[in-house]
Amino acid sequence: MREGSVEPPVWAPSISCPSFPVCISYLGRFYQDLKDRDVTFSPATIENELIKFCREARGKENRLCYYIGATEDAATKIINEVSKPLAHHIPVEKICEKLKKKDSQICELKYDKQIDLSTVDLKKLRVKELKKILDDWGETCKGCAEKSDYIRKINELMPKYAPKAASARTDL
Repeated sequence: MREGSVEPPVWAPSISCPSFPVCISYLGRFYQDLKDRDVTFSPATIENELIKFCREARGKENRLCYYIGATEDAATKIINEVSKPLAHHIPVEKICEKLKKKDSQICELKYDKQIDLSTVDLKKLRVKELKKILDDWGETCKGCAEKSDYIRKINELMPKYAPKAASARTDL
């Protein structure tokens, strides 16, 4: 090569998507749940169980279920790309790697940064973040118009959904 020239980059597929935190975590929990309940590992059974498991999914995990076709409103059905390998006990990392080739959006799914409710000053959060806390709990704040309404609702529900954080807080 000539001096001053730059070498062409080497193509490496893992650079664009080094990990699949949502995919690996969610399918890992699903696999462990199947083992814990002694479910028969057949593709059809796993497919049905995944659809059931996805009904409880929220946020990014629900989006993963949508991408693989395990939700009722899914546009595509690549659920067999999960059920067949899982039936043969293929590691979830390998399954997620193959899913990436089918739908690159799976690669882009990352968990949102978790808010430490035991130390955060709720008054400093945006209303959007306060709404997300409630949504993560499966709750809404009907009639909330002001930021203080959301904060009051979170403080009211915190002992139910985050008891450790509620007992650690001193501003209540």
